Amino acid sequence: MEGQVTGERVLCALEDIPDGNSKGFPAAPGGFVGLFAVRRGDQVWVYVNSCPHIGVPLDPVPDRFLDTKKLHILCSTHGARFRVEDGFCTQGPCYGESLEAVPHRIDDHGRVLVPEDAGL
Repeated sequence: MEGQVTGERVLCALEDIPDGNSKGFPAAPGGFVGLFAVRRGDQVWVYVNSCPHIGVPLDPVPDRFLDTKKLHILCSTHGARFRVEDGFCTQGPCYGESLEAVPHRIDDHGRVLVPEDAGL
């Protein structure tokens, strides 16, 4: 993509993630695991879509990664709850473990960029 820094790929535009919500993304070409992002205002957190307990995707339906109050990331399989800010599990079978955070940045065009190999 024009203007893209080598070693990064565009995950989405910031505006593609509804404020206060989450959005999932399929695995990159050749990848095995998708990613998801949570947005609060201008802040975004990106994680690998895999529960540390048994490696299953977190979302029961597309883009549903948060609990009903939208305060925590929720694993649909075993009910584990993770803090949005750091992916740390505060409740459930993987208590004390963390989701795999993905380095990212928002560029001057409002695009969320992740490493090319994220999710591989």
